[in-house]
Amino acid sequence: MKIGDIVYGKITNIIGYGAFVTVDDYDGLIHISEFSDYFVRDISDYVKIGQEIKLKVIDVDEENKRVKLSYKQLHKSRGVKCRLPVYKIGFKPLKENLPLWIAREREKKHV
Repeated sequence: MKIGDIVYGKITNIIGYGAFVTVDDYDGLIHISEFSDYFVRDISDYVKIGQEIKLKVIDVDEENKRVKLSYKQLHKSRGVKCRLPVYKIGFKPLKENLPLWIAREREKKHV
């Protein structure tokens, strides 16, 4: 196992500062800071004991068979910063309507 590997682990315990995981013959920890870029009130909002999840390896201690893992690097919730407008039936964007509008205005002036 090496840093950057994507592994599957089983959650064995949840405590205030993180969650313990078993990955093959390694003991792993997902620190609370590796669950989200935002404030994490309760790790149980993200994982449950007994759940198997995909994680990213961020550090390996071969001597003690321990790994540090990240949940957030694979499960980022990418929020929508802005929403595209939903057009009503019959509505056309300005890019399409502008040439028609200009043509109508020119016709009005020439009449």
